Amino acid sequence: MPERIAFTFQTPAGPRTASLTYERRGSGEPLLLLHGIGHHWQAWEPVLDVLATERDVIAVDLPGFGASDELPDGCPYDLATVTAVLDGFCAALGVDRPHVAGNSLGGLLALELGREKRVRSVTALSPAGFWSEGERRYAFVTLRAMRGAARSMPLPLIARLSRTPVGRTALTSSIYARAGRRSPEAVYAETLALRGAAGFRQTLAAGGSVRFREDVPEVPVTVAWGTRDRLLLPRQGLRAKHTLPGARLVRLPGCGHVPMSDDPALVARVVLDGSR
Repeated sequence: MPERIAFTFQTPAGPRTASLTYERRGSGEPLLLLHGIGHHWQAWEPVLDVLATERDVIAVDLPGFGASDELPDGCPYDLATVTAVLDGFCAALGVDRPHVAGNSLGGLLALELGREKRVRSVTALSPAGFWSEGERRYAFVTLRAMRGAARSMPLPLIARLSRTPVGRTALTSSIYARAGRRSPEAVYAETLALRGAAGFRQTLAAGGSVRFREDVPEVPVTVAWGTRDRLLLPRQGLRAKHTLPGARLVRLPGCGHVPMSDDPALVARVVLDGSR
């Protein structure tokens, strides 16, 4: 069952308090899992139990998403603030320098934690921040459209669409290559998570100028990209490799932007290999 923890984190204006919800399973070296914008920790559910056979897995709802609280008033949803929150979260759990794997926004945060040497290794699945300006605008328009649709649809309609493969594809085909394989319960829950994501607008606004341009030379890095990613196009993986020349670049055949559901066995193996 998910747990909740409140803790302090540091900001330029002094310490503030955050409260995050997380799921923890397994044993071994700690592995922090970070989801993308508008999602929740359950994005990792398809791979959690496999990862938990070898790792102490901690899947967290980022601030303003899922069941976690919004950031305190006056705190921006930028990289510096959210990585400080994650640092405080790990300290509160007694976890020192975990491995980290992230998807999309979570992948960008994972790389930033690696750049700051706060983690043992980084696995980034379709990370944000390697886009051209045109690709960024396209992704943001798509994300805003998904959010607008989720907020405008009546709950009974979301439930009805979630019950059929065609409906699940209509709701989630922008992020999954095999959307029809998602369970009705998962699609309904993640559509509600997108609908209710209090940090969505501020996170998207903070991401408008973000480009990841620095290497992460002292931490092992894996970057993996789905060949059918329709949100952050696969060619962005080549830019990531140029920025991170020491990183391992992995193709995820047949996977979309959120690959954990499209090919759980492959993604679990990539994450475990990346966190050796």
